[in-house]
Amino acid sequence: MRKKIVAANWKMNKTLQEAQALVKTILSGSGSNNEVTKIIIPPALFITELARLTKENPSFSIGAQNCYYAESGAFTGELSASAIASCGAKYLIIGHSERRQYFNETADQLKLKINLALKHKLIPIYCVGEKLNERQTNHYFTAVKNQIQEVLFHLPATDIEKIIIAYEPIWAIGTSLTATPEQAQEMHSFIRFAIMENYGADVSKKINILYGGSCNAKNAKELFACADVDGGLIGGASLVADEFLQIINSF
Repeated sequence: MRKKIVAANWKMNKTLQEAQALVKTILSGSGSNNEVTKIIIPPALFITELARLTKENPSFSIGAQNCYYAESGAFTGELSASAIASCGAKYLIIGHSERRQYFNETADQLKLKINLALKHKLIPIYCVGEKLNERQTNHYFTAVKNQIQEVLFHLPATDIEKIIIAYEPIWAIGTSLTATPEQAQEMHSFIRFAIMENYGADVSKKINILYGGSCNAKNAKELFACADVDGGLIGGASLVADEFLQIINSF
């Protein structure tokens, strides 16, 4: 059985005080629901404090939104994977479409980040997805497969099994658009098949694949009911405690 996962990508939102209050509300509202793995991914400044707040609840973990692709060095303003892990984070988003778009991250850089995350015992949440023109011209399978091959397929099976893949149709992020459950299932199934082609059926069945395109309390239940959708990478909806709790309870 694959894990059920709901990951909250807060992006560049919240002050420390707001983050503390939001996590406390989510913790108090989640009750004894330990069947779902909950990952809070705040701005990096808050990792240590939120790891402290959640340490008594084994179904909650903290993640980071990015790391640099070098182990250490004179890179002012950047964060290393080792530093992130030392602060209590267990997960690391790599390759989010906003990082690719606004910061011009390349496949070679993302591959290095994957390697560093694994070296420091962080679980990568690797994001893939197609742009609107790739969807409209029916090149979306090729675009997503290339993103997986270029960044992940150098890894041995024992490392691939540790990675979470998040499918984020770029045309649906931060918009009013959402992939239909049929579109989400089609792509998640395709991603699982791509893993199977390279690593075999046993490995592909273990990979968690999350949906990450404007998932919210209204559509989560239908999306999570799809056979190959193992949960969601949640953006804006994760910033509101009541809505995030509804998503957690959507399985």
